[in-house]
Amino acid sequence: MEPTFVIAGRLRRDYLLPPVGRPLIDVPGGNLLYAAAGLGVWDNNLGLLARAGEDYPQEWLRSFEKRGWDTHGIHILAGALDLRYFQARLDPQTIQLVNPVTYFARLGLTFPKALLGYQPPPDTDDRKNPHPASPNPQDIPPDYLNASIAHLCPLDYVTTCRLLSTFRQANVPFQTLDPAAAYMNVTALDDVRNLLQGLMAFLPSEQELRALFWGSTDDLWQMAETLAGFGCEFIVVKRGARGQMLYDASAKKRWEIPAYPARPEDPTGAGDSFCGGFLAGYQKTFDPLRAVLYGSVSASLTIEGSGALHALEAMPGLAQARLDSLSGQVRQA
Repeated sequence: MEPTFVIAGRLRRDYLLPPVGRPLIDVPGGNLLYAAAGLGVWDNNLGLLARAGEDYPQEWLRSFEKRGWDTHGIHILAGALDLRYFQARLDPQTIQLVNPVTYFARLGLTFPKALLGYQPPPDTDDRKNPHPASPNPQDIPPDYLNASIAHLCPLDYVTTCRLLSTFRQANVPFQTLDPAAAYMNVTALDDVRNLLQGLMAFLPSEQELRALFWGSTDDLWQMAETLAGFGCEFIVVKRGARGQMLYDASAKKRWEIPAYPARPEDPTGAGDSFCGGFLAGYQKTFDPLRAVLYGSVSASLTIEGSGALHALEAMPGLAQARLDSLSGQVRQA
C-alpha cells in the first residue's frame, strides 16, 4: 500500500544519558524517527526517507516495518556511515553534546567502546553541500511521490531545496517543513524565502524564528505574517512549554495553543514529534488548528520519557484523551 505520508530526515545511532531513567546505549534515533513516532501515535501509514550505511542494524529496519512503516526510502550506502550521536542531559534544561567520557565517568558508567573516537557533528550549513546522511531525490521510491503529505525534518539547505522541488514537481498535494537551525539566521532570509513558496506549513521553533529576524523585529506575529507572505499557508511557531502560535494566512487569523501539561522528563525530539502529530491531524481534519492540537499531544507523549520511539509506548486511548482535554483551551489572538 502506498504511504499516505512521507517523512524525510536523518537517522542516528543514539547514545543518550537522560536526566531520568536508564542510559540508552546505541538505540535508534534521529529527527526522522522522532517525527515518525509523533505521527505513528495517530497513523502508521508512512514512508521513511533517509540514508544509512551497511553497518546500520538490520533488526532496527525490521522493527520499523513491523510498525507498518515503509522503509524502502531508506537508502543503504555501500560501506559504513557514522551516524553516532551522543547527548547528556543533567536536567531537562541542560544539554551536553561533547566529551562523552566525562559524563559516563561522572555517572559511574562503563564507557561504550563504540563511542571511541567520537566527535560531535558540526552544527553548520554552508548552503552549498549536502550532508552525507541526507536523503537524495534519487532515493525516493516512485510510490512515495503519490503520497498526500511530504514532510521534511531539519536537513541541510541544499537537500531541503532539492527534495521540496521534487515533491512539488510530482504534485504531492501538501508539503511541510521543519527548518534546520543552521540556516535560520538573519543572513539567510532570502534563502528561506525560496523554501516557503507553495508550502502548506512552515514549523520553526521560536528561537529559530527570532534568529532569522534578529535586529529586524521582536514581534513574533509580524515575523509569521512576513513568512506567510512568501507563499506559505500556515506558520506554526513551536514554543516548548509555552505551546504554539498558529498564523493562518488565508483566513488572516492568529491562534495561541497551550502545551499539554505533561510531566516532562526529556524534551529531546519534542519539536520533531510535534510535526509528526501535526501531519496526522491535518490529514484527518484539514483544519490547521486541530492539527496543532494533535501535534501538541504527540510532543507531550515524547517528553515524558527518553528515546525516539517513546511516544509509541503510551497507553491505548491516552492520546485521544489528551486531545479532547486540549480542545477547549485554544484562544484566538
